[in-house]
Amino acid sequence: MKPGRFRHFLAIDWSGAAGERHKGIAMALADAGGGPPVLVDPPKRGWSRSEILALLRDDLPPETLVGMDLGIALPHADCGAYFPESDVLLPDAPALWALIDDICEADEHLAASAFTDHCDYAPYFRRHGGRQGEHFGCDGAAHGRGRFRVTEHAQSRQGCKPYSNFNLVGAAQVGKSSLTGMRMLNRLRGRLPVWPIDPLPTQGSVVVEIYTTLAAMEAGRSAGRAKMRNVAELNDALAALGSPIVKGDGAIDDHSSDALLTAAWLRVVAHEPQRWAPQGLTPQVARTEGWTFGAF
Repeated sequence: MKPGRFRHFLAIDWSGAAGERHKGIAMALADAGGGPPVLVDPPKRGWSRSEILALLRDDLPPETLVGMDLGIALPHADCGAYFPESDVLLPDAPALWALIDDICEADEHLAASAFTDHCDYAPYFRRHGGRQGEHFGCDGAAHGRGRFRVTEHAQSRQGCKPYSNFNLVGAAQVGKSSLTGMRMLNRLRGRLPVWPIDPLPTQGSVVVEIYTTLAAMEAGRSAGRAKMRNVAELNDALAALGSPIVKGDGAIDDHSSDALLTAAWLRVVAHEPQRWAPQGLTPQVARTEGWTFGAF
């Protein structure tokens, strides 16, 4: 990846929460020309997922590397299928996105509850109320943490503690945000490539999956201290990346700090060839599971 390939770096801290607008969605933009990362101001009551979709589809700055903090697919390599024991055999992640979006057509605000409640797919998820599906683990066993993608095993080796995208329970779960994000990715199909499910284009914008903890760790913070809730901590991390710091002091919500730091991190590392060729990223894994940018 040659320097200068991207002109803008947009990090999006996503949310799968119920409802139309979400304080948990934050976007930050870093310019290749330098300067501190800046937050993209949300509407008064917060961003909606539909507004993020519209921005990515119709109003994205040219040559933007977009990092989205969500899982872009479900585990596949461990069992040879997204849904083992099912007659539904999906060849790749875009087919998975289309299935979820189709089943959830009536769910407002890009929600995905119709999919996780569907009689054919609910057995694969851990849901609220102690409802753990019989297929939450690959072989039907109890499996406390659930199934993982190849990239999530790589995250674990780097010191992170990833959660299964089949887990919908707990404050740190990522299943809901990932499923709602897959609905959005389906609606971006043909408009915005998603690496590595799509080959990295030689020009134009592209989406990658991010895990903001990886950015924080490369900025000198531990996985357990990845969240930054005051500007001083954020600026220490930005300085460690060689980025100009942001103005202000006092408290900052961790969604905003995650987005700001990760936008700056993307600007620093996007030109490094090894980021685009991690060990373990086979063509089959790329097509079915995708990858987290920055995981090795």
